[in-house]
Amino acid sequence: MSQANGNNPRSEYLRNIVLSLPEKPGCYQYFDHTGTIIYVGKAKNLKRRVSSYFNKEHDSRKTAMLVSKIYDIKYIVVNTEEDALLLENNLIKQWTPRYNILLKDGKTYPSIVVTNEYFPRIFQTRKINKKFGTYFGPYSHIGTLHTLLDLIKNLYPLRRCHDSITAESVIAGKHKECLEYHIKNCKAPCVGRQSHEEYMQQIREAIEILKGNTTALQREMMAEMQRLASEMKFEEAEVIKRRYIQLENYRSRSEVVSNTLHNIDVFHIENDEKVAYINYLHVVNGCITQAFTFEYSKRLEETDEELLVAGIVEMRGRYGSKSKEVIVPFHVELPFEGIQVTVPQKGDKKTLLELSRLNVLQYKKDRIAQSDKLNPEQKSVRLMKELQTALGMDRLPVHIECFDNSNISGTDAVAGCVVFRKCKPSKADYRRYIIKTVDGPDDYASMQEVVRRRYSRMIEEETPLPDLIITDGGRGQMEVVREVVEDELKLNIPIAGLTKDDRHRTHELLYGFPAQTIGMKVDSPLFRLLTQIQDEVHRYAIAFHREKRSKRQVASELDEIKGVGEKTKALLLKKLHSVKRIKEADYETLKEIVGDSKARLINSYFEKKE
Repeated sequence: MSQANGNNPRSEYLRNIVLSLPEKPGCYQYFDHTGTIIYVGKAKNLKRRVSSYFNKEHDSRKTAMLVSKIYDIKYIVVNTEEDALLLENNLIKQWTPRYNILLKDGKTYPSIVVTNEYFPRIFQTRKINKKFGTYFGPYSHIGTLHTLLDLIKNLYPLRRCHDSITAESVIAGKHKECLEYHIKNCKAPCVGRQSHEEYMQQIREAIEILKGNTTALQREMMAEMQRLASEMKFEEAEVIKRRYIQLENYRSRSEVVSNTLHNIDVFHIENDEKVAYINYLHVVNGCITQAFTFEYSKRLEETDEELLVAGIVEMRGRYGSKSKEVIVPFHVELPFEGIQVTVPQKGDKKTLLELSRLNVLQYKKDRIAQSDKLNPEQKSVRLMKELQTALGMDRLPVHIECFDNSNISGTDAVAGCVVFRKCKPSKADYRRYIIKTVDGPDDYASMQEVVRRRYSRMIEEETPLPDLIITDGGRGQMEVVREVVEDELKLNIPIAGLTKDDRHRTHELLYGFPAQTIGMKVDSPLFRLLTQIQDEVHRYAIAFHREKRSKRQVASELDEIKGVGEKTKALLLKKLHSVKRIKEADYETLKEIVGDSKARLINSYFEKKE
């Protein structure tokens, strides 16, 4: 990272954080050396966005200054990019970081103003004058501001002109309808075509939208719609219905969480052997205003309940929370009076709990990934322990060997053996085998021949045997390998099998006799390691098969031409790349490559053959 290179502890610390960031939407926060938030940003892809600050030189002096003052990075994962936009806006209003404004080219964020005029107007502005009207914002993301203005514009035909309109000027007839009236963007209150009472009711509803009180407004709309329908005023009811649907579409798109939730604390916990990770979210008026994930190092055999209670007490004290409701994944007894503990099973609160769970899992994953980068040996040991536990083995699978066959209808039959030591490919130990004793396409017999040759030689040479054998195939392959390893050679080596799905992707791990499926998550590091092993042995066997087939095909064509030796064949293949192109080449082309006499020989041979 060009902005944070070198070997100083700060640069290395930031580098490890950036490398382990998730590729998910969310908000990131930069902290200075005092622990103060100096910048909040949003991202569709957290890793890509934050990396951009450190992976290049910045033309902007302000951006370069910001990067030089970053000492820590925190982030909050959300479900969508829209959630990230709203969350960014909430966090900026909460913390007012100094560099958010500086990085916007010195401009202040725009706000939305509702003027104090007789017929108020609603528009965006960067100038704040409390005597002029009521202000909402500022909005760090222009898209959010425009979405709100477009919604209000579609719901309510409010005036957009700059005329100074008063009650007296309306009565005196000093105004006339403008183009906005004729294209139905305004009801012309300036000439009395819309009453002041109706206009102000629309302004009041627009203000509720700007405040975020959309649910209450929708309830009022529904009641008004039903009243109009009961009075047979269906056209007026239809107008209200269209507004209701537009508002519902906006609300479903734009909220981080449901705006019916107010002043709530949410906690979730995840464990591993030595550490407990706890996420905390604080929700006010339907928006996340605080988010933090921290960890406890276990000293004794503390229960999840004990750890979670300790975390709740710590976070509520640190942030001064006065919430009367705490949402948790399981019931706990809290040392507070008048606190409601909720374990939701469905609805908005369950959604909040899932969001907290998403954040704590991501934090745990990132911490493990960061630790693995600092200590690759530790990652290998962890993966080997996971595999040992999953298979119930009595020793770590430090040395793993995997076999695969390759042939076409039994011709050019070969096999490959790849070796992984401490979860890393050991290419010096890879071995290729030409099948010698099997006629036709018999994968089972071919596998037995290769395994027999491999381990008979290792026994003879007293080479250390593997801790685990993996076959690229299912139960049948496992059984024929077991017959050779256990029944013939009397060896005690665990045998597993890897199967593929109909899209030729690693599907499942089999182990035991009779073989059982070993459950594991497809996005886990261990599953990725097994996929790597299976892909590697398949690649290795296929490459050998293609090489052998290519040599046979070349030999069958060019070896029959008298006077054409190995050097000439190699020169022709180097220039023309295939026997097909050599056949198709004219005399002049061949002459340039191998000279006159051999060009005549080759050209004459293929002409006679045709």
